[in-house]
Amino acid sequence: MSRVGKNPVAVPSGVDVKVDGRTVTAKGKLGQLSYTSTDDVTITLDGGQVTINPVSNSKQARAMWGTARARVQNLVTGVSEGFTKNLEITGVGYRAAVQGKTLNLQLGFSHDINYPIPEGLTVKCERPTAISIHGADKQLVGQMAAVVRAMRGPEPYKGKGVRYADEQIIRKEGKKK
Repeated sequence: MSRVGKNPVAVPSGVDVKVDGRTVTAKGKLGQLSYTSTDDVTITLDGGQVTINPVSNSKQARAMWGTARARVQNLVTGVSEGFTKNLEITGVGYRAAVQGKTLNLQLGFSHDINYPIPEGLTVKCERPTAISIHGADKQLVGQMAAVVRAMRGPEPYKGKGVRYADEQIIRKEGKKK
């Protein structure tokens, strides 16, 4: 039994949710998102709550029960509040800047990296060593943060590179004489 799937998704005020068969569409102040579930679950909207139930008792249906509930919750949260990922840059000469719809990164390579910001995301750099990615789609926010981090991941000896703001880097001891 899914402990996550049992809980209904509450729809806050200011968010309009429509259920059309297997497709759930949420519309709020940050935009509109939709999710189409598999045939293993049924989605119903009743009284400001979205309820998800499995069609059968198979392992696949029970797994998709919790997954579908989490995806619908992310839709509702995304269009009402949005999601944010914060990245920090450590290293001498490492910095970032937003230029229009492009994120310009200087990460110790012989060239600058210009990464185009995807549609639906906003990127801010309050400091040259801090990047804040904000958007309604949780998957898109996490994907961009992962791609930027992968451009120069943190190394364990000096901690140089791009890391998540809440990430702990396990440091290694250097060579001994």
